[in-house]
Amino acid sequence: MPRESRAPESSGSTSSTKKLLMELKQISRNVVYTGRVIDLIVDTVEYPSGNRGVREVAKHPGGAVTVPVLDDGRVILVTQFRYPLGRRVTELPAGKLSPGEDPKAAAARELTEETGYSAGSLDHLVTVYSTPGFCDEELHIFLARGLTSHPAGTRREEGELSMTIEAIPFGDAVARALRGEIPDAKTIVGLLLAERRLNGR
Repeated sequence: MPRESRAPESSGSTSSTKKLLMELKQISRNVVYTGRVIDLIVDTVEYPSGNRGVREVAKHPGGAVTVPVLDDGRVILVTQFRYPLGRRVTELPAGKLSPGEDPKAAAARELTEETGYSAGSLDHLVTVYSTPGFCDEELHIFLARGLTSHPAGTRREEGELSMTIEAIPFGDAVARALRGEIPDAKTIVGLLLAERRLNGR
């Protein structure tokens, strides 16, 4: 694959000049893979200088995340095997959006499928980009309260059958995240923002 040419640095410092330097013209697009979770795209782009480069992009439908808090203040976390990492990871319940699916509806669906709980309320906390350097995935994070057991229980996919669930004091979950014991980014963001919301900040 051709190496990317570097655009010359600008001697100007105005915001308009900086904006211009960041604009890329798409010359060509090649969809090299279409998958169940992501599509892989290789674009040839042109800088304002005329130099050309390559951008590799993973297209993702986005995902929904819940911070499920029980009435007694405990938060529900799941631990599952993550194949790319080759290890089990503790996380908040989450999953990808189906085509055209509303993020709030997806959050409710994933919460029930993974934990067996339904939420009485889902409040949007934030939408974040997970890895904007090469992927367009957006993660919509919701605070879930008023939890009740769903009559149907969990409805996990085959790859999630080894998933385990734990409910721990919210402060303990935050402390584990701050100690680096929960390295999942969406979970760290969700816990910290939910803590602020729950404390009225």
